[in-house]
Amino acid sequence: MMDNENLNSAISLLRKLISIQSFSGEENLRSDFLTKYFNKRGISVESIANNLVVKQKGFDKDKNTLMLNSHLDTVKPSSSYSFDPFNPQLSDTRVNGLGSNDAGASVVSMIETFLHFYNNELPFNLILVLTTEEENSGPDGMRRAWNILKEQVSYAIIGEPTGMKAAVAERGLLVIDGEAKGVSGHAAREEGVNALYIALEDILKLKTIEFPDISPSMGKVKLQVTQINAGTQHNVVPDSCRFVVDIRPTDRYTNQEIMDILQPQVKSRLIARSLTNKSSATPTDHLLIKCVNTLGIDTYTSPTTSDWMRITCPAIKMGPGESARSHQADEYVMIQEIEQGINGYTELINQLAKS
Repeated sequence: MMDNENLNSAISLLRKLISIQSFSGEENLRSDFLTKYFNKRGISVESIANNLVVKQKGFDKDKNTLMLNSHLDTVKPSSSYSFDPFNPQLSDTRVNGLGSNDAGASVVSMIETFLHFYNNELPFNLILVLTTEEENSGPDGMRRAWNILKEQVSYAIIGEPTGMKAAVAERGLLVIDGEAKGVSGHAAREEGVNALYIALEDILKLKTIEFPDISPSMGKVKLQVTQINAGTQHNVVPDSCRFVVDIRPTDRYTNQEIMDILQPQVKSRLIARSLTNKSSATPTDHLLIKCVNTLGIDTYTSPTTSDWMRITCPAIKMGPGESARSHQADEYVMIQEIEQGINGYTELINQLAKS
């Protein structure tokens, strides 16, 4: 178990990070601060764009490597914050502020855990990777870092707010822009072909499509139409209707396979925003899962995505805080949760070292 000094250090660091604006694609100030933070402790940092890579002392390329990963970026604050999201009021029981829960608590818990093991001899290497552009799936975040790290990392813990439960699988994300085409005309004379009606027919069709191959860990593919837009004024039949489809795939279908199933079923043109946001799952017999089970950590399948979808090695997603607080106004994390995060990561690494 970590002592109060480690916990207080994590809390102090988190409050400092919150004060440094770090929207996706604008993380340079936070990255620079953390580079200096490690350098003051005599630890060198490798930068890949604004991503930070810190390796345990005595890194041995012949050993397996465990990656601790979380992200430095945040979404932009909503207008309904009741306090300054970068300079919130202090509390004895919680840390308030933008990114405190998602994923600042994981970042500082992983940093404290990494520092604890930095000089220790483990049967595997420990590497801390703090990435950027996670919230907007940008090209210079984990996608760029993984091109360099993929030959070095054997397995990973992805730090996200999960209540320190272990996500052993997570759904992917497929966002589709649909457009129905019609012919404009005067509404009073019932001219033209109404693109809105075509889109509604297609939306109803999409609602009924079943993906029969059900994943034992994730269940069914989830599909929801979440946006629709058509028309310029009340008396003109719209010649275009656009809509957005949000799909949460399982490991039974690739995103391209889902596109191939859907397009022939509808008249509208469907265009995927990205085909790379894949689902992820770690085999039940992997060492990570065995250690999680040995420690009695609750497991589940996560409905949300993370940088897990950017990597190709086995992983779990686990961190302090609660997913339901992410991206909400007046974001916070409990100090007790940060303590649980540090202790939980430490126990898991110790268990991996014994296995």
